Amino acid sequence: MTANQLLDHLPAAELRRLLAQSIQVPLRSGQRLGTQDQPARVLLFPLQGFLSLVTLMDAHPPLQVGMVGCEGVVGVQLLLGVATSPVSVMVQEDGQAWSLTAAALRSQLPDSPGLRRLLMRYLLVQLRLSATAAACLHFHALQARLARWLLMGQDRAQGDGFAVTQEGMAHLLGVRRVGVTVAAGALQEAGLIRYHRGWVTVSDRAGLEAAACGCYAQDRASYRAGMKFPPGNGAPHADEHAPVAAFSASHVIP
Repeated sequence: MTANQLLDHLPAAELRRLLAQSIQVPLRSGQRLGTQDQPARVLLFPLQGFLSLVTLMDAHPPLQVGMVGCEGVVGVQLLLGVATSPVSVMVQEDGQAWSLTAAALRSQLPDSPGLRRLLMRYLLVQLRLSATAAACLHFHALQARLARWLLMGQDRAQGDGFAVTQEGMAHLLGVRRVGVTVAAGALQEAGLIRYHRGWVTVSDRAGLEAAACGCYAQDRASYRAGMKFPPGNGAPHADEHAPVAAFSASHVIP
């Protein structure tokens, strides 16, 4: 098992060929791995840690439009022969990933129908999640969106907590810091999370899911339906609190 859900659903022969042309690379918090509207040269299959997909507009801070952990891949547009990245990619939590160059991907595809199928399904899931994200950002209250974002982060983190600042959350959610301070304070007062010095811990998972908007459950369902994994293996999130996953482009932003 590679620890990446997409790779772990490849036929054994295809997986061996892919890994033979891939290298493991470290993911460092705060690292920029791709820039919007610039060429992307690799596919990244995260094993641990997770990445934020962000979009840039005018002079505004980067806005998160997706989150990717060990349930997915970054750079999937390369499947279509498109090198330009539609988003910027930032490491949110330290980890590792398998890296496959665009040239290696092109050489793999003719003899790897399983890889092509998985990447195409994942691309379609991203489109569905992006649509949900746009509606979520417009219609849902900040506290519910923050609860969703925290659940998405925990799904991909190695444990119940992960590092993030209130200022960082505010930028990613597209709101003022004071809004995140109030919303996070309410979640903490309700006993759903603990936040201290840049580290957030989910203390009541069920309660946080109840506080989140319905987009969180909808994203999970979209991932399962879109990826069509065998029963018991397709949830993008760990139902037993194991590390991770949901999609993102979403998971796409809360």
